[in-house]
Amino acid sequence: MKFFGITILLLVPLVLFSLGMDILLGFDLDNSIKHAFNPFLVKDRAELILFLILLVILVFSFIYRQKKKDNKSKGQQ
Repeated sequence: MKFFGITILLLVPLVLFSLGMDILLGFDLDNSIKHAFNPFLVKDRAELILFLILLVILVFSFIYRQKKKDNKSKGQQ
């Protein structure tokens, strides 16, 4: 329960800060809310490519660790 409270206490001010910055930049409230809750709308192509590269690295790392864990457990039997 403590983790949930801390998460909410961090999320609310950050979302309000994001909404405030968008409104100061000249966006209306509807677009500001869309930008705050869907960050992929405001990303450039380079940022999306970097995000996909990091996601692929994360997936391969997870698969590698699972295989290594499976090989280690098979060797102990």
